[in-house]
Amino acid sequence: MILKLAKIKVRPNFVDEVYKTLLDAISDGSLAPGARVTQEEIAEQLNVSRSPVLQALQLLKKDGLVQDAPGRGILIAPLDAHWIGNLYQVRGALDTLAARLAAERKQDIGADLIAAGRKAARGKNVKAMIDADMAFHTAIYHASGNPLIFENTQLHWVHLRRVMGAVLQSSGQRESIWNEHEAIAKAIASGDAALAARLSEKHAHIARENLTSRLEEVLESRQANGSVS
Repeated sequence: MILKLAKIKVRPNFVDEVYKTLLDAISDGSLAPGARVTQEEIAEQLNVSRSPVLQALQLLKKDGLVQDAPGRGILIAPLDAHWIGNLYQVRGALDTLAARLAAERKQDIGADLIAAGRKAARGKNVKAMIDADMAFHTAIYHASGNPLIFENTQLHWVHLRRVMGAVLQSSGQRESIWNEHEAIAKAIASGDAALAARLSEKHAHIARENLTSRLEEVLESRQANGSVS
């Protein structure tokens, strides 16, 4: 596999930077599920030594995003539509709770987040789309006033990022997602906790159905084309 990763500027401690670069590559599909790479390839592409690469890969392995390959190298972990569906059920419960609590506090999520999300949805930068989506939901988590919600969602976002990356590359529902986001934000700002919770729950359900369905299509397409998944 030929890697195309942006080189990292030398810093005293940049394990986190290597980790983030690899996470972004896994999320946007540059490192696709089933891809096999070596520490040496990654280190050369990023212009770093093997030590930070090894440490970053250990973190990714702990997250369940990479796994040891038979023989030599590592494999990008495959995507499991059923497992992702279960994950979205948990995320949906947390999102619904956060939206309800934020509405009870009549929090302003910010029109700038909606505008940035719509702009990203009209572009071709998958990473920008993922970042915009994360920024919107993170704002609600913080607006809820319950820090435990944000802490718990962080356990899931590394996996949600790569699922979103897999489907957003060819999804025709990017704009409708932000229509749903805007409706949730308005309900929160108006203090309608019941509506905010209902819309958030519906949004999570629609996302779960669309993402798992689209993910299955992506995986089937890769298998038909002879790609490892």
